[in-house]
Amino acid sequence: MQPGQMAYDRAITVFSPDGRLFQVEYAREAVKRGTTTVGLKFKDGVVLIVDKRIASRLMEPKSIEKIFQIDHHIGCATSGLVADARILVDQARVLAQINKITYDERAGVEDLVKRICDYKQNYTQYGGVRPFGTALLVAGVDDQGEHLFETDPSGALVSYKAGSIGAGRNVVMEVFEEDYQEGMSMEDAVTLGLKALKKATEEEKLNPKAVEIGVVRHGDNFRRLDESEVETFIAKVNQG
Repeated sequence: MQPGQMAYDRAITVFSPDGRLFQVEYAREAVKRGTTTVGLKFKDGVVLIVDKRIASRLMEPKSIEKIFQIDHHIGCATSGLVADARILVDQARVLAQINKITYDERAGVEDLVKRICDYKQNYTQYGGVRPFGTALLVAGVDDQGEHLFETDPSGALVSYKAGSIGAGRNVVMEVFEEDYQEGMSMEDAVTLGLKALKKATEEEKLNPKAVEIGVVRHGDNFRRLDESEVETFIAKVNQG
């Protein structure tokens, strides 16, 4: 720890002399230690892919949930503290239903993400609380098209064509910079995402039980692919 830093990292409300909020930066470190999570837009939708990081053969893979449905047309994947992510997902679900009841229409993806980020930002501004130690990749489709947003513990958001959060982010982004193309089919997008995940995790072969995939398309609800679908995609990537 740098000399003098201790005085500025004991409370979330205190800026350091160089304009930093150390508690927010520590929350970002929690995200960087999280499992690798990727998202890609394709021709008529968005796909989310998560490495569950199964640490023991005694664990039940189904009990590890990293992809959540927020509304019929919106889903998200998380990296960092999953317990924190569940609180944000619950809040997002409530906001989506309030919008439905109030206006009798589905919430816009960007509007909902901004409101989630406003909620996260509140936890960086008041004493006695801590930032959420999680980042979300939010995928959705609405009248404005396909959307993929990355949210930060600070409450910032960025829209991506293809993005990643978690431990392997840099490796995944390098793969996407080289190989991502707009207008890909869903199959090509899932395959590219799995290839990037494989490279980031440095595994010889991906384990179907350790990978979770969520997809949302125009005209369809957000859904998680079942085990047989995941196995088919992974077998193709492992063979390649």
